[in-house]
Amino acid sequence: MTLTVGIDEAGYGPNLGPLVQTAVALHLPDSDPAGWDTLQPIVRSAAGRWGRDARIVIDDSKRVYHGQNALGKLELGVLACLSQSFPTFGPLLYHLCSPSVNADIRAESWFDPSCQLPVEAAVVQIAQQRAALAGFSGASFGAIFSRVVPAPRFNDCVARTGNKSSILSDGLIELVQSSIDAAGGDTPIRFLCDKQGGRAFYAAQLQEAFPEGFVIAEVERPEESRYRIVGLSRPVSVSFRPRADGDSIAVALASMICKYLREVCMMQFNAYWAKHVPGLIATAGYPVDAKRFFSDIGPAMVRLGVKEETIWRAK
Repeated sequence: MTLTVGIDEAGYGPNLGPLVQTAVALHLPDSDPAGWDTLQPIVRSAAGRWGRDARIVIDDSKRVYHGQNALGKLELGVLACLSQSFPTFGPLLYHLCSPSVNADIRAESWFDPSCQLPVEAAVVQIAQQRAALAGFSGASFGAIFSRVVPAPRFNDCVARTGNKSSILSDGLIELVQSSIDAAGGDTPIRFLCDKQGGRAFYAAQLQEAFPEGFVIAEVERPEESRYRIVGLSRPVSVSFRPRADGDSIAVALASMICKYLREVCMMQFNAYWAKHVPGLIATAGYPVDAKRFFSDIGPAMVRLGVKEETIWRAK
């Protein structure tokens, strides 16, 4: 088997709330790098790739998070695929994120580690789907890592580098290195990533992620950028594709985890400011509505001594 690691992000475009990146490792047969055929007995797509039933829904987060009970549908798939249950949000982040990331989040005034989980999904359904996944022998999930970047860290990076794309690069390097360290042994690893901002060239940042290897670019085109890392103790390949979350279960689940973590953070962010601004309308943090929300909380920010750069993302 080859270890497939899917990497995706959520929240790159908004002005409010955190950016989230996630890596999901999945042990799959070499003949099925996407995982859909192997996991068909217990996994289905949101659109019902094989019909609608009680299997775990894993798909691009945009297809899962919609309609009624959107957060519940997203939450069910995410929590079912984790190896253990988490009664509150704080331990979940502690499990998925590095100590430095957890320190950044704990410093946010809106963060509530005691937020009860699940938020909307049914506990019984989560347990049933987790049990089904645990009893499946055709494939298995490995380590899952996330990186949550709140506004202060986001703005520090932009100020240091002059552009926000470096934040995605930093996260990619961190997640790749964490996934390699967790894998152990000499199992071949295939990294599948969603394209970052439409760019086609990733060799420089990959060289930072693999300082002991040498990055060879095999393909660098709009539809795919593919690299091979030589000189390591195991075969390693990395590919970037647009809409990779629709092609790979590992990338799709990474997409769902990113969206879920961001949505719970935004739920807490909105709840915090609603306490200080009666009648405040919640925001998803995207540019047009973010300006309205930021204007609405302006007087409260002055009253609380909150600086703009700790809330509003520079780019």
